Order: sequence, then structure tokens, then C-alpha cells
Amino acid sequence: MAGKAAYRKKRQNRMGMLLVTTVVIMMLIVVAVKSVELREKRTAYMAREEALMQEIEAEQARTEEIKEYEKYTQTKKYVEEIAKNKLGLVYEGEIIFKDEN
Repeated sequence: MAGKAAYRKKRQNRMGMLLVTTVVIMMLIVVAVKSVELREKRTAYMAREEALMQEIEAEQARTEEIKEYEKYTQTKKYVEEIAKNKLGLVYEGEIIFKDEN
């Protein structure tokens, strides 16, 4: 009778070890799959970050251009240019020659 109990206990131990091994293997598979997904997300986020950094640089350059244009619009040269081109104004005694085309 003691032999049967020992055999049953060994069998239960084997089943327990098999179950634990199966659970561990399944956990490793899940971790591996999630790891791959996280790497893909990280790569996508890095690409998005790079695109956003390029957009920021472009906007900063555009901001500089706008500031330069703002300075230019406050100059006498700009005022004269607009007065002549848009409003058709001239200095007293100035003669304007226009192309007939």
C-alpha cells in the first residue's frame, strides 16, 4: 500500500511540474509577443518624434521670417514701395514710365 501512495505522489509531482512548466512557457510567450509589440510602438513613436521635431524647426524658421518681414514693413522703403505699387502715389515732380504691355 505504501508503494501505491508513493507512486501516486510521484505522479502528482510530475503533473504539478508539467503544469508549472506549461504556465511558465506560456508566460514567456506572452512576454515575448508583448516585447515585440512594444519595440514596434517605440519605433513608431521615435519616427513621430522626429517628424514633430522637423515641424518645430520649420515653424521656428517661419517665425524668424515673419519677424524679419515685420521689421521690413516698418521701414520707409516698404511704405514707399506700397505707396507706389498699390496706391499709385509718386513724389512731387517724379515721372513714372509705364510699360504698355
